[in-house]
Amino acid sequence: MYTCPTMPNEQGLSSSTTIQKLGIPIAIVIAGALIAGAIFFGGGTGGGGNTPPVGQVVEKIRGVQGDDHIVGNRNAKVVIVEFSDTECPFCKVFHETLHRIVSEYEPSEVAWVFRHWPIPQLHPKAPKEAEALECAAAQGGPSSSLGTSNDVFWKYTDKVFEATGSNNALDIGVYNSPSPTPKGADGKSYYTEKKPRSTTDAGQLSDIAVSLGLDKAAFEQCLASGTYSDRIATDVAEVGAAGGQGTPHSIMIVGKNQTPIEGAQSYESVKQMIDAAL
Repeated sequence: MYTCPTMPNEQGLSSSTTIQKLGIPIAIVIAGALIAGAIFFGGGTGGGGNTPPVGQVVEKIRGVQGDDHIVGNRNAKVVIVEFSDTECPFCKVFHETLHRIVSEYEPSEVAWVFRHWPIPQLHPKAPKEAEALECAAAQGGPSSSLGTSNDVFWKYTDKVFEATGSNNALDIGVYNSPSPTPKGADGKSYYTEKKPRSTTDAGQLSDIAVSLGLDKAAFEQCLASGTYSDRIATDVAEVGAAGGQGTPHSIMIVGKNQTPIEGAQSYESVKQMIDAAL
């Protein structure tokens, strides 16, 4: 279904073959490497004090929280906490992998928790998109016809991953960055940028909200307020302390044990880890 290669982290974007397959302009890769190289692309040689030993978590992350976005039982035997960036092509692939994984186990066996790791040096639109996921979830609840906050979060998140072609491919209205619209190696723009319909218009983010029955005005007001920026910053700080070096970065929690899952691992690899844990 996807042409992007499965890679351990976004360090592999330096490969010219991969760049051609993903249609990522070399300029973006170089810029990202220059700005974020030591943090996200150290590969264990220049990542500073948080570079983990192989197969270990530097600093343990939080267990399942009451406000976490989760598929499965909060007390499942195996919990996979994924830190994701909605504009990362490998996160898009891994999102489908984890959907398949949780669908094949009982909720009491395997659960999936989504936390945020937008990388603005590579994907300047990702932080606002992360806020959009939370603003969508905020409209769910016990009295909402849309379902619970958790339900709305996953519906909206799935739609965002479906809509984006990755690497800043969504038109997000007044939040579009950088400008002008970036182009791929083929000279074509990543997305068709339209004039914002209002001072709060979030483009495709607003369109997805409307398609799910959300209140557009409330959604856009939430985005404009930056209400959930602190929550996202907490997730980013957490994965950094744990030793994450690229997106997606996941941590499998089994009891008191935590094991990292680096990058967009294959379905078979993830399943093997889960089966061994169970």
